Amino acid sequence: MTTIAAEETPAMQIVQTTSEFATQVETACRMACSAIAPVWPLDRSIAVNPHWGRITNDMTTVAARLAVLGGVQVFPTRAYIQSAWRSGRITPEDLSHAIATKGNQASAIHCVADLEQEPQVQRESLLIDLLEMHPNGESRFSWRHAVTHQISQTCAAYFDTQQADWRPQTDSSLYGFWRETISHDQGIGVLMGLPDFSDCLEQLPQTSLQAEQWALKKFGLDPIVWADYLEALLLTVNGWASWCAYLNWQALLEGKTHGALRDLLAIRLAWGAILLDSCSAVHADQVFKKLRSSWNRVPEKIEAAKAELAIDEIWQLALEKGYQRTLASALTKQGTQPADQGPATEVKAQAVFCIDVRSERMRRALETADPAIQTKGFAGFFGLPIAYQHAGSTAPRPQLPGLLPPSLLVSDEVVLPDGASLPNGRKSLESLRALNFLKAEQWESLSRWPSSSFSFVESFGLAFAGKLGGWIRTQAKDRSHDDYAGIPQRLRPVCRPALQGVSLEQRVALCAQVLHAMDLETGFAPLVLLVGHGSQSANNPHAAGLDCGACGGQTGEVNARVLARLLNQAEVRVGLVAKGIEIPSTTTFVAALHNTTTDELEWFDADLLTPTAKAGLVEVQRSCKNAQQLVRMERAPLVGFDPSKSPAELLKLFKQRASDGAQTRPEWALAGNASFLIGPRTLSQECQLDGRSFLHDYDWRNDSDGSVLELLMTAPMLVTNWINWQYHASLCEPRLYGSGNKVLHNVVGGNIGVFEGNGGDLRQGLSRQSLHDGTRYVHEPLRLTVVICAAQDRIAGIVRKHAILQNLIYNGWLHLWQMDGGHLFRLSADGWLPAMDTVE
Repeated sequence: MTTIAAEETPAMQIVQTTSEFATQVETACRMACSAIAPVWPLDRSIAVNPHWGRITNDMTTVAARLAVLGGVQVFPTRAYIQSAWRSGRITPEDLSHAIATKGNQASAIHCVADLEQEPQVQRESLLIDLLEMHPNGESRFSWRHAVTHQISQTCAAYFDTQQADWRPQTDSSLYGFWRETISHDQGIGVLMGLPDFSDCLEQLPQTSLQAEQWALKKFGLDPIVWADYLEALLLTVNGWASWCAYLNWQALLEGKTHGALRDLLAIRLAWGAILLDSCSAVHADQVFKKLRSSWNRVPEKIEAAKAELAIDEIWQLALEKGYQRTLASALTKQGTQPADQGPATEVKAQAVFCIDVRSERMRRALETADPAIQTKGFAGFFGLPIAYQHAGSTAPRPQLPGLLPPSLLVSDEVVLPDGASLPNGRKSLESLRALNFLKAEQWESLSRWPSSSFSFVESFGLAFAGKLGGWIRTQAKDRSHDDYAGIPQRLRPVCRPALQGVSLEQRVALCAQVLHAMDLETGFAPLVLLVGHGSQSANNPHAAGLDCGACGGQTGEVNARVLARLLNQAEVRVGLVAKGIEIPSTTTFVAALHNTTTDELEWFDADLLTPTAKAGLVEVQRSCKNAQQLVRMERAPLVGFDPSKSPAELLKLFKQRASDGAQTRPEWALAGNASFLIGPRTLSQECQLDGRSFLHDYDWRNDSDGSVLELLMTAPMLVTNWINWQYHASLCEPRLYGSGNKVLHNVVGGNIGVFEGNGGDLRQGLSRQSLHDGTRYVHEPLRLTVVICAAQDRIAGIVRKHAILQNLIYNGWLHLWQMDGGHLFRLSADGWLPAMDTVE
């Protein structure tokens, strides 16, 4: 073992005291960690913009930095763009528009010629890469892969609380656990060809903060590039870094912090220092010189990369121009003035759907099937900041966007059809459920423990023949209700979620706030349908990713049912009158769920309705049945079905697909998402938007102070940005931001995430099967185009109030348009300009 002390350089002389050095290390580490976006666990999966921590910079700068730091592709590949150009998806007009919009001096001929070669940007080598350039490097396992694998396995063991029956002691921090684990690992040194590895481990500092300072002092880099270097290190374990960022995100919602991400960074730094000490003095000295020389020029390399990627930014915009041209053409034919719907008595029902792009098809079909049904778009959590706690559970589950913390609790209670509560009903549910779960756990444990696993297979193997047969010959099954697991069948129909510990005053205030945001304070129809959404799939670790992102990766059932019951309460309605909202006694709210895999509508708590409301619901359900068939016919070609089949046959095919444990594409979820429309339904009612648009109803005439618009621009607009960029990044950079081949996935930690295979980094984002049908991509990497029907000064005023909106708009992470009198304008750093520039 040879220890090399870093030479004193001008860069190191900047650090004059231990205190200054510690401050500089702390600042660099915080900056690096702040760039990592969180990733939610599998059972609460929501879409995340993986560049969220970087939106303070413009998109091209981020693309250049990530290309240099980690070889990351932010823009679509030139091969993808070339295919779109040759197929005519991008037209010469689109390219000319993009060049004019960016004010770039490049010619169209130059842009087309550049598609023939990939950008000349090289990933900067890390210490481990330079150390691997050794004469014996080819005779051993890759150090970079070995380090990533070792860190990943350590994290999987440390964070697992649900999957493994035998778990290591994890009383210490992640860094402390790793330090203890690696000190007892006798095989890693042999695998990496390091005979003195154990001796090198003796120098490991006791704490993560000490390890950060110890390693950076060894490397001798200029402090100005520390943050860049540290971010590059985190990109090598980006999956686990994102998981640690999630833990800190959750802690921050509670006013706390979580140190796992800093520990992970310290581990990755310490690995470099260990490997450095494992090399010969001559080789280490050469590496030092290369590392310092190369990384001290990283700022200028990033600037060079920005110039190289300017063409890719033009092509990104050209790809978007083609879609925007079609969108603009459709919208400008409609106008923007809200149509008077007439008195409420002329409308048999109002259906409020989630803004999810999959709802667009259902809304359009329902309005076609029955013009007497109005539809509205609203965030799928229905404005309820709730967490749902199953009966018998001690872990509340958030039912709202990940940007927000829950403030109200919902749990199950037994309510009979006549509205009476069953005495001790909740305690009975808890006892029965706990007993059934205990039995199930005992049964499952028989198959897991080594002492009994072989005898279990011999004794009970044939008992699973039926399940195996169901996999071979898939049956058309209904959507399962996991929230009712462990509850006897006889009690499930009367088991209902309800708010706990909320006063009447709070309930009234909550309902008034929701109805105002929903723009439903007058003109109530006899039936108001609150339609959440959820999916159906089998053998799918990413099932929650198909459910409602606004509900924290859950279905919208709980939120819809809770709000419907609140708004049907007589005392709540009396309280609403004092706030200027009078709900007619003839109006009833009904909760439903749109199964986005089969396009069925499920209805809840209909047994609590009055006879009149039940009769009205039966009539509405007939219209909904026709609408469901229209949507299935529209979607059929997308999944290879014949749309001309009978309604019964087509429904059976969709249900079989949803129940097939071997189906890697149960539905296409939000693939194709490209726009978000905030305005009256008349803006898009006659448009064929093909399930590519988020739709949120908004009438500026009922929003005198702009508070509703501000809420929409700072909540749903951010959520749609996250969704849009999860798809964009998963397609453009599947290595880092996609989860690879779904067939090879293995679940980690019960719900943390997946490995692709049996190791490597934790995978995040969308699988290839969620983006590609085997022949072509079903998603296009377009930035979201947001269209708002409101005054320009109102929109611009809200943008000025919120730095996050300025970052998203002016740094190019989405397009913001305003519609006024049939004309479209886009917001830029220079103010409002025509959305679709005319090219001379």
